[in-house]
Amino acid sequence: MKNAIQTALSVCVVLALLALCAVLGFASPSEEQLATLKILLAVCGGSAAYCFIAGEITKNYSQMDKLWSLLPVAYLWIIAVRGGMDARLTVYALIVTVWGARLTFNFARKGAYRLRFWEGAEDYRWAIVRQSPVFRRGFLWTLFDLFFISIYQNLLVLAICLPALAASGSSAPFGISDWLAAALALGFLALETAADAYQWRFYREKKRLLAAAARPEDLPAPYSLGFNTRGPWAYMRHPNYLGEQGMWLSLCLFTVGAGAARAGIFHIAFAGPLLLILLFIGSSALGEKISSGKYPAYADYQRQVCKYLPLRRFSPAGEPAPEPVEAGGAD
Repeated sequence: MKNAIQTALSVCVVLALLALCAVLGFASPSEEQLATLKILLAVCGGSAAYCFIAGEITKNYSQMDKLWSLLPVAYLWIIAVRGGMDARLTVYALIVTVWGARLTFNFARKGAYRLRFWEGAEDYRWAIVRQSPVFRRGFLWTLFDLFFISIYQNLLVLAICLPALAASGSSAPFGISDWLAAALALGFLALETAADAYQWRFYREKKRLLAAAARPEDLPAPYSLGFNTRGPWAYMRHPNYLGEQGMWLSLCLFTVGAGAARAGIFHIAFAGPLLLILLFIGSSALGEKISSGKYPAYADYQRQVCKYLPLRRFSPAGEPAPEPVEAGGAD
């Protein structure tokens, strides 16, 4: 019940911010911005068509997952080049390029990419979603693949890049808010990079230990739990999601620095990063449902550790719990 209430409140806050951006942050794009947007939409449309056709033919529905880290890099450099490669857009594009390299590498080492691009490992969650009673009729899954996996997710990936388009064409010098945007974005990027590294090492070692163990519960701690509680995962349940959402929200400050935001801090282009938060609300709920069904100790982990706030370190049952971190921080 507590998690459901927190999720509902999160959704309400995001929807309220979306409404504020739509009402207070609406801005008519320039002719140059519209011309650039047409190019971006053409790439987006081609990608959506590819994802649907390739997914339906191969029955591998991770086509968009493989493009998720590549398309934003392409979009940002298109925007930067057409925007004159000014300092703001160049830094924006460079940060997203580093982000794309990290995410592509992380997905590649899970076996997602092949020379035949449409092949490779599929995200395990799609198989679980397909088993839902909602998709017992095959045509409903086909519609889901078309409208959500292929069209909506492609539009969302484009939308999270639109703050850069809003910042293009600005004559405002690179200033304090731009430095803040870069620093925050790189900090969140460092967090999700560290989270990926801890996650990869944990499951690689767990797999090695399982090969020699009779039962999963015979593994040494913390591998006997089944899920990772090392590094940032000891303090929050989704440090990778926090890093992802935080990075894209931080990049919105480049729009503020460009003087494009309305009422000081709002712009309709911020809708993309906000919609990304809604996606992660659903994705985290699905992931936690799967983990709760697989690992008996996960419910205890949920009770002790917040989704995103590092207020308390996880202590497995039978161990003394550490003192919680005060809201104001340590002296």
